[in-house]
Amino acid sequence: MTLTPPPLSNDCFALPAGVDWTPVDDALELLRTRLTPVMGVETVPLEAALGRVLAQDVAARRANPPQPNTAVDGYGFAGGRPAGAHVLPLVEGRAAAGVPFDGAVPAGQAIRVLTGAALPDGVDTVILEEDVNTDGRQIAFNGPLKQGANTRRAGEDVQAGAVILTAGRVITPADLALAAATGLAELPVRQPLRVGVLSTGDELVEAGMPAGPGQVYDANRPMLLALLRQMGFQALDLGRAADDRGDLRARLDDAAARADVILTSGGASAGDEDHVSALLREAGAMQEWRIALKPGRPLALGMWQGTPVFGLPGNPVAALVCTLIFARPAMGLMAGAGWQRPQGFEVPAGFEKCKKPGRREYLRARMRDGRAEVFASEGSGRISGLSWAEGLVELPDGAVHVKPGDPVRFIPYGSFAM
Repeated sequence: MTLTPPPLSNDCFALPAGVDWTPVDDALELLRTRLTPVMGVETVPLEAALGRVLAQDVAARRANPPQPNTAVDGYGFAGGRPAGAHVLPLVEGRAAAGVPFDGAVPAGQAIRVLTGAALPDGVDTVILEEDVNTDGRQIAFNGPLKQGANTRRAGEDVQAGAVILTAGRVITPADLALAAATGLAELPVRQPLRVGVLSTGDELVEAGMPAGPGQVYDANRPMLLALLRQMGFQALDLGRAADDRGDLRARLDDAAARADVILTSGGASAGDEDHVSALLREAGAMQEWRIALKPGRPLALGMWQGTPVFGLPGNPVAALVCTLIFARPAMGLMAGAGWQRPQGFEVPAGFEKCKKPGRREYLRARMRDGRAEVFASEGSGRISGLSWAEGLVELPDGAVHVKPGDPVRFIPYGSFAM
């Protein structure tokens, strides 16, 4: 059966009374505590589970390995052997992977075994064939050899009934191998989170089309759509809306019917042509967060016909940073993967910067020769810096003077993927 969570409340984005500028950590905590998973559950075969979010814990149906087996090609017998020379007669036959020996090996005798073969009754130790001389009737080798050498115990990897994958995990190829090895043919997963991307503004034209005076190419939509796909979400292209409230309202209506989350870029502030925030305010479900970060502007958050809307800045640099820092963990939580803080690494700085207190800053950065270097310009209109960078350097809210060699937190772009 498909299980559908309840819708989010219209006030899930509301800030506490009296809040003006919101510190980054406070904004993240508000999102973490107020958002919930919104996706239903379905069961899919293993081949369709890659990249999906596991909806509940799953347990092994059988042990791995299911039986004691040999880890090498060689000869098996019972018990270890002390130092010195040893000669053992061979039992006729052999044990191979998928072709077990039908019978038991008497004490003091040995049998030919191949890698992966189930150990015959009477065998608990294997010696490598490279350490053996044989004439086909008996084997000769030197000890010492510990009992149990070169063998795998039943269930030494996974016991039957043990939890192998936990709810909220994004399924990887290795997870599919583990599930298959322990007898699972299908997995319960969340339905994919559908995220619509809508650009707004009369000044925007499609890349490659003729651009008139005052017009710019829409860089945000291709960037955000690709970013969402890279994050593992289902990205929906909602096109461009003109600076016309009626057009925007119709596009938001269409988006709410097709998407679980809507990302808009542009029109999120409080100017005459900021129609996204105006429409959300008219709908009675609008919150404008003035977050203390750079680059960034107010982040418009609201609900449109029950669908959460993240109103991003129109500037591509600010749009990307706000998506990575705020929308990414929020969408992961809504998708059922839980709240995921991007993994950062403390590395030496390859730059110098004096920062004033009051706002957290994210610098476009990359690693070279073991140090984080930052883009030459901090201008939020320098889109080339996004392509130049491999991640972000995060500077704290307070004042700081970073000198070359000082430790800084570097967050690779890859840390934001699911």
